Parts: sequence; C-alpha cells; structure tokens
Amino acid sequence: MPKPLISKSLTGCGIVITRPKQQAQALAEMVRQAGGEPLLYPLLEIVGLDDYTTFDHVMADLDHFDWAIFISSNAVQHGMTRLLSLRVMPENIKWAAIGPTTAHELQSFGVEQVLTPSERFDSENLLKMPEMKAVKGQRFVIFRGEGGRDVLATQLIKRGAEVVFAESYRRITPGLDITQLHRLWQNERMHAIVITSSEALRYLLEYVEADPWLMEVPLFVNHARIADNAVKQGLQAIVTQDLGDEGMLQALIAWRRTSGNLVENDD
Repeated sequence: MPKPLISKSLTGCGIVITRPKQQAQALAEMVRQAGGEPLLYPLLEIVGLDDYTTFDHVMADLDHFDWAIFISSNAVQHGMTRLLSLRVMPENIKWAAIGPTTAHELQSFGVEQVLTPSERFDSENLLKMPEMKAVKGQRFVIFRGEGGRDVLATQLIKRGAEVVFAESYRRITPGLDITQLHRLWQNERMHAIVITSSEALRYLLEYVEADPWLMEVPLFVNHARIADNAVKQGLQAIVTQDLGDEGMLQALIAWRRTSGNLVENDD
C-alpha cells in the first residue's frame, strides 16, 4: 500500500527527471504536487523501428512459442500494438513480465495472467522463479528494444530453451545542451537527478565527462545495478526501496527530510 504523500515536502527542491518525456509526466506531476520543481531533461527518446520485417516474421510464428516475456512497458506498448495490428492474440502462449508495471501494461491489452518476480524486478529475479528453471525444449520470445541486455536469453539457452528476440523499438539520444544542467546547478535550482536505466546513466556520464559539479548532486535510481555503476564513477546514488513513481517520490521526500533544508508546510 502506497505511503501517504507529505504535503509540500519538496518545496524549494528542483528534481531533474531524465526519462523519455512521455514516461516522465506522472512523476513530474507528483513532484509538482509535493511542492517541488520537476525539470524534464530526457536522456533517451523511444521511437519505432525503421524496419519491422524481423519482428513481423516472429509474430507470424507466435503460436509455436511457449512463453512471451516483456522486459519493459515500452516493449509492451510498441510490441503489443504491432502484434495486434498483424494478428489475433495467440491462445496457448504464457506471458511473463520483468515487473508489475510492465505486467499492468500487458493486462491493459487483455492479457489476464502474467508471471512477474516477487522480489526485485529484473532479469535475474525472473530467472529465479520456478517456471523459468525447468525450460528444456521450450520456446521463448523476448519482447524488447534494440540492443537490450542478454542476461535473460543467455541463461534460458543454458537451461535448454530456444530463445528469439522480438525487438519493436529503439532508443535515441536527443540533442541536449549539457550547459543547461550545469547552469541549474550553479543557480541552486537543481538538487537531485532521477535516473531509471543504466543506459541513461551512461549518456549522462558522457555528457558531463565526470565534471566535478555532478559529484555534488545525488542520483535517485530504481535498481542497485545502476547505483553500483554510478558509485564506481564517484557519484552519489540512492536506491528506491518501493516500486514505481510512488517509490521514487517517497525516496525523494525521505532524502529531503534528512537533508537539513526541508521547508515544513502543512497547508
């Protein structure tokens, strides 16, 4: 059950959100309602493919797969929309998702039962589930974007499964002016940065080239793997303990309350 929102807990706090614009809106509104200033700075944009030939070929054969796994909500939105434009939903395939947000997206397309990890939501924990262990001879299709992580496929293949990718979108980097972030920091308008993918962190590091000012800004991330990569570069990283946008908001509020500069406002 989500924790109650503390009214205006982020007053005077500028939060840079690096998600693609479409995905940033919900968290931005939460930050705004909590009195903070959401600063949208998308390090990634999600776009469709130029050529869906390979994807369409996999969809034509979908009835012969045992499992369909979706690794992100983007995979659902792009993959299911394309799938349903080509054919009816396969009847006998089983569905899995990397986490509850992705599962919820699948359910919005009419999928009733979706297997998801019960602990941390990533490929490693999906692989720990009993359904993913005795998979010899089974066929899996993994819906993802171009160039995603191969951990899931590699382990399933080692366990004797056949794995095919259904890539339905790609990530691009918008042309950003990094001096905008530096200026926000210099003017004391930026107090934290939200990073929710390893790829976004990599792009941020490329943009700033490890400028010292970035070391002063806490990064809020949704996975320990991202935090580890950030800490290795000398950055501050705080991992959310709860799920989704609500979990990210509560992590920001908890940090703000202990930072020594919280403005109390119960209006």
